[in-house]
Amino acid sequence: MKNNPKIDAVITWVDGNDPRHRAKRDMFGDNKSLTKDDIAGDTRYTSVGEIMYCVASINRFAPWINKIYIVTDEQNPNVEPFLEKYFPEGHIPVEIVDHKVIFEGYEQYLPTFNSICLESMTWRIPGLSERFIEFNDDLILSAPTQPEDFFTEDGVVCYGREYSSLIIRFNGLFKYRKDGSKRVTFKGTMLNAAKLIGKRGKIIKIYHTPKALLKSIYKDFFEAHPEHLENNLRYRFRHAKQYNPQELMYLILYKQGRCELRRAYSQLLYIKPTEEPEFVLGRLAEFDSKANHKFGCFNSLDQTTEELRNTIIDWIERRIGLK
Repeated sequence: MKNNPKIDAVITWVDGNDPRHRAKRDMFGDNKSLTKDDIAGDTRYTSVGEIMYCVASINRFAPWINKIYIVTDEQNPNVEPFLEKYFPEGHIPVEIVDHKVIFEGYEQYLPTFNSICLESMTWRIPGLSERFIEFNDDLILSAPTQPEDFFTEDGVVCYGREYSSLIIRFNGLFKYRKDGSKRVTFKGTMLNAAKLIGKRGKIIKIYHTPKALLKSIYKDFFEAHPEHLENNLRYRFRHAKQYNPQELMYLILYKQGRCELRRAYSQLLYIKPTEEPEFVLGRLAEFDSKANHKFGCFNSLDQTTEELRNTIIDWIERRIGLK
């Protein structure tokens, strides 16, 4: 990549076990929302130390990253001692960024407990590079990477594929609860992004991998359409009317010929907490035979059995060289 431009990493993280954070959720939420995992159930905020493995994996497999920003709500995961232990010769600089910093001028929408809102605002981190890679804390890199795995000369690499909007709309007919409320789904938020810019036939189906993003695309779009930004921020908890801001960027760049699509599942190990232990063990063994596969996502580890969780953590630690 020409001129070797700086690339930062951004991780959104919260410790939902923190009594102060739980008290805030209880204050602003209601019993209906706080018991639904797609909106504000405890599992959306519970941490079992995933942030440490996420940060360690970036240091191990993407040492070319300029800085790691961790976006938090009056918290600090204290990753420094962990990094000093496992990377005694030095590690990528880490900076903690509070929600208040990226919501400057939009403080009326704080506190927020909504990852969609946060992902709509991370581009406002002071000092953030034009090119940045966004992680959830349940993501890891699982093999050596290069900037070319995420960015092209004038655009981004998206691990996803074109997907019919009609299929999502049809499946959405069955995504209502018994009380008539609409479920918040990952595909639904992608469909909302496509509708926002008038693309109704297809979306780019994105997967649970790190997302390569361009700060200027967000800045230009939201300066031209401030109402779309505020419409996404107004929901403190996830809502079916919100759109996925990463999907929005990819659709804009794809239309410009600046978004290169690559297959996700040829690179991704994705484990859900509802999987049977035998399936999980099989997937871990399969991935062990593919040392060049780059991404892992371990969704809601708090919901697995302790035995299976320990097995997964042991695998992660071996994969990223902590053992």
